[in-house]
Amino acid sequence: MRVVVSAAGADLDAAVDPRFGRCPYFLIVDTETMQYEAVPNTSQYAPSGAGIQSAQTIASKGAKVVLTGSVGPNAYQALSAAGIQIITGVFGTVREAVERFKSGQLRQTATPTAPMSFGMGGFGMGMGRGGGRGMGRGRGMGMGAFAPSAPVVPAMPSASTPREQEIQMLKDQMEMLQQQLEQIKKRLKELGEK
Repeated sequence: MRVVVSAAGADLDAAVDPRFGRCPYFLIVDTETMQYEAVPNTSQYAPSGAGIQSAQTIASKGAKVVLTGSVGPNAYQALSAAGIQIITGVFGTVREAVERFKSGQLRQTATPTAPMSFGMGGFGMGMGRGGGRGMGRGRGMGMGAFAPSAPVVPAMPSASTPREQEIQMLKDQMEMLQQQLEQIKKRLKELGEK
């Protein structure tokens, strides 16, 4: 079976990247032979839609399962529509993640595990005057939708998780929460709230 792992590097000893749509690499691993293909994630720096674009890349490679730290709602929907099983909360090296998958220690995710994202440009507050007639790139006068999501619950490391890895997972989670808080503060300010 071919599984895809979001990875920080291009080999089996690379760490699992906690971000599906913005990971540097996808490692496509044959669970029988452990042979793999490292695919650079060309959507990593996309201003928006990275999760959907990443899902399309994965689907085109014929993968049946994705192992990752978290996945947002748009990527989750795209992967699900392509018939790809999604497993989140994955950590460790790519090799360790695939071994845990093979031994049945990992379970399919029932819902997205990352909050709704608005791309790298904030909340879609474009200042252009495109008028929303489909000719622009979503930069019309509209205010976009601000839909705060439920808080993300960090994946709980197991008792065998190395200390350094757990520290990194917690730092990543803290950074994501800080970014969400800053976006919320910015939006409150835009709405005139003090």
